[in-house]
Amino acid sequence: MIFESVIIVVYTIAIVLIFFYALAQLNLLFNYLSAHKKVDDCEVYDLEDLNEVPLVTIQLPVFNEMYVMERLLDNIALIDYPKDKLEIQVLDDSTDETVATTKAHVEQLQATGLDIQHITRSDRSGYKAGALKEGLKVAKGEFIAIFDADFLPKPNWLKCTIPYFKNEKIGVVQTRWGHINRNYSLLTRIQAFALDAHFTLEQVGRNSKGHFINFNGTAGVWRKACILDAGNWEGDTLTEDLDLSYRAQLKNWEFKYLEDVETPAELPVVISAARSQQFRWNKGGAENFRKMLWRVVKSKNISVKTKIHGLLHLLNSTMFLSIFTVAILSIPMLYIKNEYAHLRMYFYFMSFFVLSTIIFFVCYWFMYRNIYGSGFKKFFSYIGMFFTFFSIAMGFSLHNSIAVIEGHIGKRSEFVRTPKFNISSLKDSWKGNKYLKKKPSLHVIIEGMLMLYFAFGLYSAFVVGDQGGDFGLFPFHLMLFIGFGYVFFKSLTSKA
Repeated sequence: MIFESVIIVVYTIAIVLIFFYALAQLNLLFNYLSAHKKVDDCEVYDLEDLNEVPLVTIQLPVFNEMYVMERLLDNIALIDYPKDKLEIQVLDDSTDETVATTKAHVEQLQATGLDIQHITRSDRSGYKAGALKEGLKVAKGEFIAIFDADFLPKPNWLKCTIPYFKNEKIGVVQTRWGHINRNYSLLTRIQAFALDAHFTLEQVGRNSKGHFINFNGTAGVWRKACILDAGNWEGDTLTEDLDLSYRAQLKNWEFKYLEDVETPAELPVVISAARSQQFRWNKGGAENFRKMLWRVVKSKNISVKTKIHGLLHLLNSTMFLSIFTVAILSIPMLYIKNEYAHLRMYFYFMSFFVLSTIIFFVCYWFMYRNIYGSGFKKFFSYIGMFFTFFSIAMGFSLHNSIAVIEGHIGKRSEFVRTPKFNISSLKDSWKGNKYLKKKPSLHVIIEGMLMLYFAFGLYSAFVVGDQGGDFGLFPFHLMLFIGFGYVFFKSLTSKA
């Protein structure tokens, strides 16, 4: 019974952690709904008055971006802002032939009168953080806008964001990501669904109550003085954006989130690229939890509620470890439930935690409704998307849990960029991309074994106990079977 007791305790802890995270999401939903009732009366610059127009530097950190560099540079050249108040830095850490082509393109733009510089380094120390820090040394702007290579800001983007810096307490203005290839495939629709929840419910829910949010690494603007005051960019985590965001807010800088300003970008269309991105984000989140935990807890400048939301925010990626733990132990728990009749009350109580799924379902519906609209047809479409999203998210739980564990134990790894494709419609193809990883990792084989493990869980529902089976966990195991099956087969075939 000792083995069974250990399983029960670990399973209970994991499921309680998920429930608390769900309650935090519910609180963010209430914040989100109340925020939409408020009128934004923030003081702003009048950019029609040339005396109020500040000098801005746009930084474009790039690394081997063959497929999107031309699109990026042509798009940035269209930014509508006084030329004498705008500087553009192409921070190029590339190691392939794009260094020469990018340099040539930059020279063409310079000939048009645009203040654009091509900045290279002899080594990639600090990766993206190092490139941003290097560019900052010579940046002329009072404000620093940052865009990754796959982002396409609209011409009026600076005019929509820079005015908010009239408030001298604001250190960052962050905008919402859009998705130019949202409907390219099931994979892109799932990624868009997850990101939309973050960029509506979570960012607005936290920001509206003064809780910590994060600069998302791109599609935002920093006050240069804020970067320097917070200690500048550091490359000791894989998510340098989250790291600097927390250091800045711990020094009482305020962040302004603009849900209504959308910055279009491209989603990864191949599962290996999505895996790479997910691994970096989730490991970086765990690394930042280690780095920021005691700084947040000990801070005397923030409320208890902000501390709780901050710690849960930093533990976002760790939820994958809780989900994976619950998933793996759910099959032994099914047998324990039907073997030990005296534990029946415990299992009745634990079924209460199905509320976690209901809370997520309700929270994400408000996000989905804002983007796609309401009505019965949209609601039924949402039901399908929600359970598809949950299934595939659970299919990524092994991969993401490994990233989280590495982050928590302090295992270092290099910054692996997400391959870009320049894909916006179904006519475009990702095949032949030179930056794609050719061979699946060992993790993929384990994911295939987990698919079979949860197939056994489905079978177990029919044979456990002496009452003709137990189907309480059947839907959960079905979602896990589908999720791991999807990730396994797509990873083997490298298809979108």
